[in-house]
This record gives sequence, structure tokens and C-alpha cells, in this order.
Amino acid sequence: MHATMTGTLVLAAGLALTLNTAAADEVTDQIDAAKQAYASGELRTAAETLNGAVEAIRAQITAGLLTLFPPPLEGWVADEAQSQSGGLASMLTGTHLSRRYVREDNAEVTLTLMADSPMMPMLTMAISMPFMMQANEDLKSFSLKGERGMMEHTPGSETYKITLMVGSRLLVQGEGSGLADAAPLEAYLNALDLEAIQGALTD
Repeated sequence: MHATMTGTLVLAAGLALTLNTAAADEVTDQIDAAKQAYASGELRTAAETLNGAVEAIRAQITAGLLTLFPPPLEGWVADEAQSQSGGLASMLTGTHLSRRYVREDNAEVTLTLMADSPMMPMLTMAISMPFMMQANEDLKSFSLKGERGMMEHTPGSETYKITLMVGSRLLVQGEGSGLADAAPLEAYLNALDLEAIQGALTD
């Protein structure tokens, strides 16, 4: 157990060195406190303090991921990007990040980034078997920057939904409402740096 705890402390300390100086103070202070508690034999306190440091690191990583969304296009405003995944640890079961954009005429676009989504096998099957989309007249194949996906739109409606597969683990989804056509939704998807997103969420 001693070796495990010591190794964890070393790992957390190493991660803390990658943070900016102002943010690292909080983390390194907690790591130092955990070391002192451990040296004093206060194992429970050491573990709880170390967990606090790890959560602070995870929060900073998540905050960095949220900057992957593009700024609002001209004439639009945006909400703060949101993480519904509970931090870095949940990447094991699926990361879910989103941001909503609104225009003065109440048109909306929401972008969602999902790593290791349970939807991936279903989308892969739909794309690899075109007859599945042909069975639904509201669906059609869609591609962006070399990535495959599909668009869902009911003729005459003002709603559009585009889902893209990026690599083998990442889904990028855009949903628009109050739109005369899909152009604003496609513009937001085009503004995404898919390579950077894939590297950040799946490496």
C-alpha cells in the first residue's frame, strides 16, 4: 500500500507541474498537505486531500476541453459551454460537452461533442448500411471535412440535425431550430477544428 500511495502522490505532483502557476498553487498545496498527512500516518486525510487535488486537475482539463467550441458567428450569441460528463474520469464511459448558440430571431444551434458514446455503433451501422437511411425519408448521408455522418430533416420544418463520426470514438452533433435552411448549422460545424477535438477527447 505504501508503494501505491507514494506512486499516486508522484503522479499527481507530475500532473500539477503541467498546470499554469496560479492554478497549480491550489493543487500543489493540496499535494503537499497530503504528503504531510501521509508522513504522519493520517492515511484517510492524505487520501481525501489527494482526491481534492486530482479533482482540481480534472476541472482544469475539462475547462480546457470546453474551449474547443467556436465563438458565436456574427449576429449570434452563445451560452457558456457545458460539460455533462462529470469530468475527465467519465471519459471511460462517455464524455459529453455542449454549447448553445442563439440568434435574435430565436433561431438556435447546439453543438455537442461525445467521446465513447453508446450511439457510435448505431451510427456506424446506419452509415455502413445505406438501406437503413433509405427507409427513413427524413435521413440522408452527410459528410464534412472528410468525415461521414447523416442529416435528419423533415421537409417543411425548421429543424435540422447533423451527426458526424470522427474517427472511431468521437461523435460530433449539431442541432438547429428556427432555421430556414441548414446553412447556419453547417457553418458552426465547419468552424470546429475536428483534428484538435479528436486529439483532445480520444488521446
